[in-house]
Amino acid sequence: MRYFLLVMVSFIALTARGQRAVTDTPVNLKSPDQNLTLKFHQKSFSDNKRMMYYEVSYKGKEVIKESALDIQMDNQLSEKAMALKIDQHKDWCENLEIKSYKTVTHDTTWKPVNGESSQVRDHYNEVDITLVKDDNPIYVVQVQLRAYNEGVAIRYFFPENVKGTYYNVTAENTEFSLPPGTQAWFANWAQAPYYKLQLLNWPGESERPLTLELPNGLFATLAEAQMVDYARTKFKLSTNKPNTIITSMFGDVQLISPVCTPWRVIMVAEKPGDLIEHNYLMLNLNEQSKITGNTDWIKPGKIMRVMTQTTADAKANIDFAATQNLQYILFDWKWYGPAFSFNSDATKVAIADFDLPGIIQYGKNKGIGVWLYVNQQALLAQSDSLFAVYSKWGVKGVKFGFVQVGSHRWTTWVEKAIQQAAASKMMVNIHDDWRLTGEQRTWANLMTAEGIRGNEEMPDATHNTILPFTRYIAGPADYTICYFDKRIKTTHAHQLALAAIYYSPIQTLFWYDNPSQYHQEPELEFWNKIPTTWDETRVLQGKPGEYITTARRKGTTWFLGTITNNEARSLKIQFTFLEPGKKYRAKIYSDDAGKATATHVRVSDSVVNSKTILDVNLQPSGGEALYLEEIK
Repeated sequence: MRYFLLVMVSFIALTARGQRAVTDTPVNLKSPDQNLTLKFHQKSFSDNKRMMYYEVSYKGKEVIKESALDIQMDNQLSEKAMALKIDQHKDWCENLEIKSYKTVTHDTTWKPVNGESSQVRDHYNEVDITLVKDDNPIYVVQVQLRAYNEGVAIRYFFPENVKGTYYNVTAENTEFSLPPGTQAWFANWAQAPYYKLQLLNWPGESERPLTLELPNGLFATLAEAQMVDYARTKFKLSTNKPNTIITSMFGDVQLISPVCTPWRVIMVAEKPGDLIEHNYLMLNLNEQSKITGNTDWIKPGKIMRVMTQTTADAKANIDFAATQNLQYILFDWKWYGPAFSFNSDATKVAIADFDLPGIIQYGKNKGIGVWLYVNQQALLAQSDSLFAVYSKWGVKGVKFGFVQVGSHRWTTWVEKAIQQAAASKMMVNIHDDWRLTGEQRTWANLMTAEGIRGNEEMPDATHNTILPFTRYIAGPADYTICYFDKRIKTTHAHQLALAAIYYSPIQTLFWYDNPSQYHQEPELEFWNKIPTTWDETRVLQGKPGEYITTARRKGTTWFLGTITNNEARSLKIQFTFLEPGKKYRAKIYSDDAGKATATHVRVSDSVVNSKTILDVNLQPSGGEALYLEEIK
């Protein structure tokens, strides 16, 4: 079915806050399914100040009330422009005159190298509005608006300017005015705990994505996409407008045209699980793959960390990884010396009894690849040659550690390092406070990232039920799942289920564990069988902070995980996602306090089909995992 873009231009008289205002050139942009409307207009006030505004609605319900679009710059002009004494405007969004509109309808399907589904539909309507400031051709900006079925996105584009204009962006104050009563899942930094807060008296700025529950029953997520040549943007509350969130940039950004700002994204859904299923929107707002040639070297898989770095322990971990159907092991920091010192050489082993070439070869013989941790100091000093060296060694991937985040400088640095790794056919995992914005579509060697409060910090089960609806909308996350460590605050079946609920093409298992803790626990066959990339993903039910049930398919096999928060819970799982008329053998891994094992996990069998409804009784902080294999 073809959809047609509807652009409505009219002039409507309005009155705002006692001032006489005129709403000029409104544009109503509809999503392909006609459910979402993104309205753009300008207002001219009696003080001759004209500003841009937008609104978002879903099936007639308010999502974003009238909100300002604003970008502030302190421009640096060419010598010619300076000689003409052209004013360096800071308030770019004031007094812009619309010169033209360009409309686009786009509908394609593409296949990711790794993903939560085997193909992604990229379907949107777009209008690009070209504006000139004060009728001066030096100052041209294009406001690009997109409407997808999954959400809307807005950004600024500065076309190439032969006059030689450079841009120093000092602030980008996009407003999100929300209905009174909206609540947000607030996290102060990328690895912070989450709190459900009203839009009032926040203890600082909130990370992105920021998921919201609206009083009209809708859910929304504010996000940032294609943030690859810019400064990170968080969210803060307006100091003078109630129920209003504003973007807050880390710092100034220096750009030269032609250039785009990152996309400001507003995802909208009737059910919170739909936000998770639709997180491919972040990928669609990024450029197509720039990796040329064969991508067979980009291989997803399960990985475990070697806790003690000796040759014997490394080989023991490789043996365990092979028996548990893992694909990789990781040597964490300090293998090459003090990680925070520029004096450490990341091309040399700095610890005794650690035969890295021999270990790599031993792993190759067993089908297990090796990843290496490298801190930012060594990456900064050696990245021009480091990945090529590792490629010759036979290393499969590098985990970037303690990278600096936020500023324009460190954003462009880490993006360059990802590209340098790709040139040497090296996969990447970025740890600590950094989060993806969809650029893994462009550079598929970027497998996963941290930017999450994971099992390194042993969060509770309630936190774990929030993460899929918040952090994981940004993309894959390395939660570093554990199993045997006694500090785990959940049941073991809960931990098992996380491997199906949390998406990461490089999925860390047994983070704080070692092979000696394994005693033939039968339930670990679930991790043994589970893949890390998928053909299809369904979020069957869930609510942030309470529970979630996720089913993922690889071929004809399904893996399902369900977890609850710190409270006990009874759920019904419907198997309507299964193909009608077919039967599946279900292996069920559930908590059972009466089971006489250290992990207290019961393994049972059942036969299910698309009409089956399974009653699940979850213990406090509990979970359940299911493996469904088609009976042929």
